[in-house]
Amino acid sequence: MEFSFDTIQSPVENVLSKEKGSKFIGFAFPINNEKELKEALGKIRDEHPKATHHCYAFRLGLSGENYRANDDGEPSGSAGLPIYNQLLAHHLTNILVIVVRYYGGTKLGVSGLVKAYKDSAKLTLDESTIITKELQIELEITFDYSQQNIIFTLLNKNEAKILDFKTAEKCTILSKIKLAEKENISEQLSEMQNISFEFLDS
Repeated sequence: MEFSFDTIQSPVENVLSKEKGSKFIGFAFPINNEKELKEALGKIRDEHPKATHHCYAFRLGLSGENYRANDDGEPSGSAGLPIYNQLLAHHLTNILVIVVRYYGGTKLGVSGLVKAYKDSAKLTLDESTIITKELQIELEITFDYSQQNIIFTLLNKNEAKILDFKTAEKCTILSKIKLAEKENISEQLSEMQNISFEFLDS
């Protein structure tokens, strides 16, 4: 099972390239869901209302299982696919790349378009910082007040992030842990008395 994926650290905007008078402007956004995808697309359409085309490709999901390539009126396969292939070549997911085109009066032909969109997407990704993100899962543990030191020690050792902590006779802690540590933490908690825990799909 995979526990991490590669994406870009932060948005990259306005990477300009020119081909026979046409301007190609590249944008890349890290995205986590369809909502962020729509927001980023809307933002670029608002910023470039007079552009001839807004072509894009995205990949979402651990192995990029949710994806799309959009030619936005360019000949089929001449824009979205070359952008998408750059996402594959860089092994990136949870990412959207948009290439905005301002037509310059000279037709490029399908092969010219493929090259122009591919080069624009590549230039844009070359400007970005690629990072590896660890997959995480939420863990809720309920335990006796007297056990909190043991629980906190275990969570700290596994670099867990505490999201919420409620104290009473019974304490409840909500934390985020690396998916890679799930089995290890599970085993350790199972050996403790008076403790209940569950993993939540975030």
